[in-house]
Amino acid sequence: MNTQRIAALLAALLVAGCTALSRDALDRQFGAADPTRHDAPLASTGEISYRRDVQPILERRCVLCHACYDAPCQQKLGAWEGIARGSSKQRVYETRLGEAPPTRLFEDARKASEWRQLGFSPVLNERQPTAEINLAGSVLYRSLQLKERHPLPQVTILPETFDFSLDRAQRCPQLAEFESFAREHPLWGMPFGLPGLSGSEMDLIRRWLEAGAPFAGLPPLPAKVERHLAEWEAFFNGDSAKQRLVSRYLYEHLFLAHLYFDDDAQRHYFRLIRSRTPPGVAADPIATRRPYDDPGSERVYYRLQREQETIVDKTHMPYALGAQRMARWREWFLTPDYAVDQLPSYDPTVAANPFLAFRALPVSARYRFLLDEAEFTIMGFIKGPVCRGQVALDVIQDRFWVFFLADQRLPQQRDDFLARASAFLRLPAEAGSSSGIIGPWREYARLEAQYLRHKSAALSEYALAKERPTLDWIWDGDGVNPNAALTVFRHYDSASVSKGLLGEPPKTVWVLSYPLLERIHYLLVAGFDVYGNVGHQALSRLYMDFMRMEAEFNALTFLPLERRRAVRDYWYRDAGDEAKEHVYGTLARFEVDSGIRFRTQTPLTEFYAMLRTRLAPVLERQRELASVPDAGLRQDLAALAGVHGASLSWWPEVLILRVDDPPHAARYFTVLRNTGHRHVTSLLREGRELQPDENTLTVVAGILGSYPNAIFRVQRDEIGALATALRTLASENDYRALADRYAVRRTHADFWSISDALQDEHLRLAPIAGGLLDYSRLENR
Repeated sequence: MNTQRIAALLAALLVAGCTALSRDALDRQFGAADPTRHDAPLASTGEISYRRDVQPILERRCVLCHACYDAPCQQKLGAWEGIARGSSKQRVYETRLGEAPPTRLFEDARKASEWRQLGFSPVLNERQPTAEINLAGSVLYRSLQLKERHPLPQVTILPETFDFSLDRAQRCPQLAEFESFAREHPLWGMPFGLPGLSGSEMDLIRRWLEAGAPFAGLPPLPAKVERHLAEWEAFFNGDSAKQRLVSRYLYEHLFLAHLYFDDDAQRHYFRLIRSRTPPGVAADPIATRRPYDDPGSERVYYRLQREQETIVDKTHMPYALGAQRMARWREWFLTPDYAVDQLPSYDPTVAANPFLAFRALPVSARYRFLLDEAEFTIMGFIKGPVCRGQVALDVIQDRFWVFFLADQRLPQQRDDFLARASAFLRLPAEAGSSSGIIGPWREYARLEAQYLRHKSAALSEYALAKERPTLDWIWDGDGVNPNAALTVFRHYDSASVSKGLLGEPPKTVWVLSYPLLERIHYLLVAGFDVYGNVGHQALSRLYMDFMRMEAEFNALTFLPLERRRAVRDYWYRDAGDEAKEHVYGTLARFEVDSGIRFRTQTPLTEFYAMLRTRLAPVLERQRELASVPDAGLRQDLAALAGVHGASLSWWPEVLILRVDDPPHAARYFTVLRNTGHRHVTSLLREGRELQPDENTLTVVAGILGSYPNAIFRVQRDEIGALATALRTLASENDYRALADRYAVRRTHADFWSISDALQDEHLRLAPIAGGLLDYSRLENR
């Protein structure tokens, strides 16, 4: 490497960069830009390998913030194609009056030059391909070099010039702007607000960029995996109308999944896509905003496309394919004798309403499909498709348990009921991605009121004629399926879902039916567009209020008749009467007493205990503190979990607790703050509804949550002191003093080694469900 020539080039840039360099100046120094330069990667010379040498560095140092829609500057570094695409000054998350054009990697453009036409700027050199210019002309290299030249200041807490807020202004400098950017913000090199790369890591990145950023592509798939691909693509592409309708239904529910074959030890992941071309030839992907939008092709084929991006926890939704899965799907969807006379249209009034589009498919088949992997179904609106979603997530409590109604026991689960009710079950996405608010909202509120009356009447008639609510109404996982009981945690603008009943009995509980599961999916997953306008996003959030209230109504029907309104009023303290009537009252009505015999004046607590007993054979317990074999450690963690009240207002939403106990290996736990709310019906005033004295903690074994806010490192004998200190927090300064003792802050001298150990342990504990954690919400306090 000719360091003198590189230094001269950079010095020339500095001189010319008193103001932002013009394109002409860049052309004179580096030659004219060629936007097709990285349309295809250079072949690897073998001296340095992207996959072996470079990708691991980018994953552990850069992808931790640069993945999904919330990647700063839309710079996605989890695949070579994302690096070649470059960055954009256009934000994905912003309030907009009209819909924005989508910019999904691997979907909305396929080549770097096509991304240039969509406003993306290169971060790799696209000018003369010499070793020196490959560095001097690379924004990626210049950003890493800026951190190398200007390390983080040697302070405990970074100054306020480091803005880590999610809505912070982003500079996204292009090559012509970089010198000006570097002078104004010398400490903003990459990784932003974290320690820089080591000398050996920088050397590998430097050598790779000097060589022109070569990439040899993905390695070939094993023969067994290729056979599975052929088998499954044949299954998804049967020619009968029945098979095509089933495949459309499966695709619209699995399009975000990371599909893998259950006997593939290496675990290659795939996406189910729509293609213009059939199996046997290269896929020609069809890119539409939503999975049910008109594909513009008379026949679509469902293909399994290999996942090319790094697996990150915040978007990872694994789903296994295997012989048993295919057999179950055949049994539920293809074996029953029913006719599909014609395929549904892609008109939004039909396609956005699954009760119309798929009315030919038996409801029992659809519901069993959703229940079979209920954690995945719920994870759809928890993790995808938006990466962050405070506006959508402020509609749920910070922690609650989820159960499901038994298959086809109640009228709202049956084909005939849904055929009659489908007109009331229209969803906001039928209006597209650019919608108004007031007028559409009134219409959907009217439809929901009609549906609640219709459902209430049918449910009351059934209960009076056949059976009152009993525990048999709750799905028991068929005695084997742990998806029967889930816990959902909200972490302000992200959330997590886990099998099992974690923590103490929660304030509220959901009992979901088939119509609710299906509507949530088509509201927040299949029908939600992160590029949509403010009307589309507001309608989605407001409609989700209905979903939560229906799920809570289902739970209330199991309680004694005379206690239901009291429980409802506690859940909705200070909320308006209209909201309460949607939960239980004049709209959502059920004036039939429970068939369960309660013995105390706290029936909800009894109900929780009964459910725990009923589902004991299938409960997932690996995250429970009871799974910790060390009795003393278990007791100390339970004491920590017992802290509650206003002192927790200073505690992070998601804290990873590393417990060191030499000579034993470090053990990891997650401490989750559950913020108390009087109710969660306010769209823009959530802060006014907080109830700090009801804040609680849940401590779980392992790592839960994709976005840790803090990492604490404690010795085994310090957990009790941590709990004691936590009970006395009364200010930000109190928390800062506590963090001074235990926190692994952004500025920690050993941050990356601690981070690597944490990431390794997460992937060890969750080899299928886990992915790289995201540090974009890591606190600076």
